Amino acid sequence: MYTFVDIFQPLSTAQFLLATILGILFIQSGLDKVFDRKGNLDWLNGYFEKTFMKGMVPMLVSVITLMEIAAGLLSAAGAIQFLFSGSTQLAVIGAQVAALNITMLFFGMRIAKDYEGAANMVGYFLLSIAAIYLLQV
Repeated sequence: MYTFVDIFQPLSTAQFLLATILGILFIQSGLDKVFDRKGNLDWLNGYFEKTFMKGMVPMLVSVITLMEIAAGLLSAAGAIQFLFSGSTQLAVIGAQVAALNITMLFFGMRIAKDYEGAANMVGYFLLSIAAIYLLQV
């Protein structure tokens, strides 16, 4: 039998919203790379032009796209699963994939010497680490 989680409890609210925001963030970002692959490739080819990664851009975009879509779908499905069963299993996996994805993006930004962009990723990384922790409480 399905029972709804009491979403008005502070911890439940935080868990649901963390999974939801990660779902929105990564589904949108992944779909942007799917629907504007050429634009993303063109921009990233220039971004990594002076690095050892310059010849790997198409493969890297494919990996990042798959990881973002996986993180987003797992997080969104986890938010729905949480509402109906109280289980955070999918949401935790989504947050873990999100944290790994952000780590990969952070690495690329550091290699490209985009230190400001990399610094901006720290907030997203902390959000996903908080989600991993709070979804298991």
